[in-house]
Amino acid sequence: MMSTPASDYSLAELMICANAAAYEHDGEVLVTGIGVLQRIAASLAMLTTNPGIMMTDSEAWILSAPNPVGKRPADFVQMNENWMGFSRIFDNVWSGRRHLTGGPTQIDRFGQANISAMGGDYQKPKVQMLGVRGFPGNSICHANSYMVPAHGPRVFIEGECDVVCTIGFNPERLPKGYSFDEVDLRCVYTNLGVFDFNGPNHQMQIVSLHPGVTVDEVVANTGFEVHVPDTIATTAAPTEEQLAVIRQIDPHNLRSKQLKDNPAGVRL
Repeated sequence: MMSTPASDYSLAELMICANAAAYEHDGEVLVTGIGVLQRIAASLAMLTTNPGIMMTDSEAWILSAPNPVGKRPADFVQMNENWMGFSRIFDNVWSGRRHLTGGPTQIDRFGQANISAMGGDYQKPKVQMLGVRGFPGNSICHANSYMVPAHGPRVFIEGECDVVCTIGFNPERLPKGYSFDEVDLRCVYTNLGVFDFNGPNHQMQIVSLHPGVTVDEVVANTGFEVHVPDTIATTAAPTEEQLAVIRQIDPHNLRSKQLKDNPAGVRL
């Protein structure tokens, strides 16, 4: 049982542990963390609160234990459990047995996300990024969460996403035959707090704030109105046991390079 709260931890480690909690009650699902912090979080959950998680080596093997992030020793042997080709992966995707945590470049008030392009128009954007990739199908078929390392109005934008890559709670873009009850958008994890879209009329609301973060700071750094509940929790601190597992997953401390200046988890 992980029960010893840590007193010294980084903001990255706080975000990892918050994200890991998202998978605790998922059961046997394929979990995908896109990004260093997201991948560590998924691995942490698999090794602690949800051993039923299915995780791949990003190629074609299901693992019985997650691979560490970063460079591995020459004698490293990954723990292959079973082969999982694309057909089996898509079986999990289409059936809803997957939970993905991605890192969008833009998120709007509807919970729609953008990883494709920004500025200009669709034919000639100012910034070309990844393209929509699998985001449309992912958002329609299974659970999704997001991680944002720098909470600000350039990510949480005032208008609609420049390119809408995911389903959200915009009635004008809801696919025919779908209802909002079928949109499984879980949580957004940022350097300021944890958020979801379970506010009034699916408004983004504060679930918890990281230690030392204020509501005013969130409001000032979000391009649309955020619902502020009457009671707001403080994001739970990592435990010493969780930090020990994180160090095993991330032996090269790549997590320390994901947020500018690697700030502490508790603001002084």
